[in-house]
Amino acid sequence: MNNSPSIPDRGHLATEQRLPAARDLDTLSVAQTLQLINSQDAAIPAAVAAAIPLLTRLVDDVVAGLRRGGRLLYLGAGTSGRLGVLDASECPPTFHVDPGQVVGIIAGGDGALRKSSEGAEDDPAGAHDELTRLSVTANDVVVGIAAGGTTPYVHGALRFARARGAVTGLICCVHLDPAPPTDVAVHLVELLVGPEVLTGSTRMKAGTATKLALNMISTTTMVQLGKAWGNLMVDVRASNIKLRDRAARIITSQTGLSRDQALALLDQAQGRVKHALVMAKRRVGYEEADGLLVQAFGQGKKLRDLIGNPADC
Repeated sequence: MNNSPSIPDRGHLATEQRLPAARDLDTLSVAQTLQLINSQDAAIPAAVAAAIPLLTRLVDDVVAGLRRGGRLLYLGAGTSGRLGVLDASECPPTFHVDPGQVVGIIAGGDGALRKSSEGAEDDPAGAHDELTRLSVTANDVVVGIAAGGTTPYVHGALRFARARGAVTGLICCVHLDPAPPTDVAVHLVELLVGPEVLTGSTRMKAGTATKLALNMISTTTMVQLGKAWGNLMVDVRASNIKLRDRAARIITSQTGLSRDQALALLDQAQGRVKHALVMAKRRVGYEEADGLLVQAFGQGKKLRDLIGNPADC
């Protein structure tokens, strides 16, 4: 008698199918293999471009949620989870946001970032404790990431978050028919990259497409929230030599100060480029600059409204 759980057949998913162009993969030379992978990767941007209307609706809700004080939560298993954690972890240094504003959750916990914990993806309740700890609310947007679109860990987490009023989204790399019900995902973003060169290895095209989409979600959201001036990274946290150099170059190019003066102003501004620019342009101290920024952004304004347009240089 077989008491093992039923194993669903996922062979109909594009991520599980064989790529005809790679049927003789094991006979190719190094150069031929690299060329094949590269030729397949070249089609990824078009697949992401096709999903921009879907991404737009998702990002609109992310921006609205963060403006209400909510958070963006990514969650996934394996490669998908790692990509979500990566995007979340890069938001504080790039945009000077609180680490709790954009959060990445991976099946199996942080240890799964380095050591695979593949079995954790089969537990539909696997993220419930973490989502409870985070006290998910209607102001939050929870984005599940699952290349094949069927991961129980992700579906269970999204259903849990949705029941608590959160807006939910699912990013996958297959066409789901039928689509998940709205008690799982309000937004469904399908990045249709097709089968992988190495069958089922979704760290390849699917992973690349997902990384592109997450870059677009977080960067567009932060720009909409006033984290850029033109295309300058003015909310960068100047916490190391490289970032202090970048900050100094922004300040010198936009104020006419010398490099030494820019670095001194950056220190007076507690390492915050946006504050340093307001201090220089409005000729005020740090506290007054902070007050002006709080007032302006509280009214939905942006840095342009305080100090004008950035110079083209």
